[in-house]
Amino acid sequence: MGDRQKLLFVAGEGDQLPPSIASACDIVEVHNPLRALARVGREEFDGIYVAAKHFTEALRLGRLLENDRILEGMPDAMALLDSECIILWANERLRHWANRGNIVGEHFFAALGNPEIVGTEASPLRAALRSSHPVSSLLRTVDNRYFHLHASPIVDPEEKTKNLVVTVRDVTIETQQRHKLSAIQDAGRTLADLKPDEIFEMSVEERVELLKSNILHCIKDLLKFDVVEIRLVDHKTKQLVPLLEVGMDPEAAQRELFVSKEKNGVTGFVAATGKSYLCEDTANDPLYLQGVQGAKSSLTVPLKMHSVVIGTFNVESPQPRAFTDSDLQFLEIFCRDVAMSLNTLDLLVAQRANAAQESVEQIHREVALPIDAILNDATMVAQLYKGADVACGDRLNDIVNRAREIKAVIQQVGRKMAPAEAIPASVVPQDDRPKLRGRRVLVVDSEPAVRTSAHCMLEKYGCVVETAQRGDEAESLYQHSLRDSRYDVVLTGIKLPDMTGYELMMKLKTMISPVPLILMSEFGWDAGHTLVKARQAGLHSRGYLIKPFILKQLLDTVETIIDWSNEPGTQA
Repeated sequence: MGDRQKLLFVAGEGDQLPPSIASACDIVEVHNPLRALARVGREEFDGIYVAAKHFTEALRLGRLLENDRILEGMPDAMALLDSECIILWANERLRHWANRGNIVGEHFFAALGNPEIVGTEASPLRAALRSSHPVSSLLRTVDNRYFHLHASPIVDPEEKTKNLVVTVRDVTIETQQRHKLSAIQDAGRTLADLKPDEIFEMSVEERVELLKSNILHCIKDLLKFDVVEIRLVDHKTKQLVPLLEVGMDPEAAQRELFVSKEKNGVTGFVAATGKSYLCEDTANDPLYLQGVQGAKSSLTVPLKMHSVVIGTFNVESPQPRAFTDSDLQFLEIFCRDVAMSLNTLDLLVAQRANAAQESVEQIHREVALPIDAILNDATMVAQLYKGADVACGDRLNDIVNRAREIKAVIQQVGRKMAPAEAIPASVVPQDDRPKLRGRRVLVVDSEPAVRTSAHCMLEKYGCVVETAQRGDEAESLYQHSLRDSRYDVVLTGIKLPDMTGYELMMKLKTMISPVPLILMSEFGWDAGHTLVKARQAGLHSRGYLIKPFILKQLLDTVETIIDWSNEPGTQA
């Protein structure tokens, strides 16, 4: 006779095998279909015998065996545990992760190498058995892999037993990416947390170096990039100016690049479109310009602030297709923080510049009109003594010149308080109006607020502004200006304390023609028809403004009169 057959007997209490079968086979008896399934999973049997009166149990075992074949191919690991958390059955995926061969009969956590339980529940399996409710938890192994565990209890009321069905999913990539994302966000917040009281007194260069140091730390420790280049957009020239580079070839780092979709590489394209660009194969990408020798792939992301591209962030790798969508996501998140940090520096620079500018303007408001009054008095007295006392006239001219020097000194102090490289274009926008730089403007009006406004508005653009309250003061000032540098434009109110704007125009016309005059009035009826008379006398068609001033209209009108008075043939 051959070897005796091995038979698995699934029986209830008091069930017996027929004697003929019991004597001919080696019998393994169990009293629960789950136990039967566990034995089938770890032992070889020639057959399974279920007592006829336990037909329902037979069907249950059949379904379990069928499910066993299905579950073996699942991508998630699965296991059946008893009430002591001992593995009764495990599919191939769990056996593979455990790398222990047959793990049936082992404690579940021991089979996985006793991983760390991450979360508030110290013992999720015991908690599921105790509560009879599903419990989930995160496991971390010694080799830094992460598994999501879900344990569901199975209760057999007849036999008063509890088992657990456990599913395990490998979430290493998702968890590590989530941790990396959190670390990048934390680093980004730290990057942008430039406290004014710590760096307010730093120079612009020192601030930039501090930011560059923080960026480099994040690049190396978190993003793991070895070749990096950051460029900033010069919005006037559209040039991409290098800010920071690591590992780039010197020629590439100093290469001139501009915001353009063509002929300026991937960096220029990204700056022009505002879209990230993943270059998977540099050898076959028509946009790519070599940044470092041997680079096979690159990733370039725009630096944006309020949807405006302020720069680019480029990384390169010697490996083809080295960058994934996750790398792109991480870099875009980090670049938002870099852009915010750069904007924080700009705001601090602007804050310092604005503070200085406000101080200068406050000083100017306090002294500008008194100095203008000195100029008015000195020029009028000089006119009275003209030819009568040469020494007195020269002394009065010295007073006029000294008063003007005081105003010039105030402006120089302002520039020193807010150095040119620290002043944003919005604070001193002289480049926007080059025609106004150095132009001399005389403002005649009885209202101090109008004269002060003219000082504040026009001097920001490089004009030299002097004011008078009365027509006779304006006449003396203009007469005196013909000695060295005449006024380029005269802004006068329609109604002055001693004459109308038209009458002042006619007095000036004896000195120069055409008169570079702009009439100012409040909105309303011109009872003296001053504007009509002035236009008949040669006032330019655009030589008229409504008070209070609208800055653009004021600047445009002054430029128009300057151009008109300088046309060939207009000077008498």
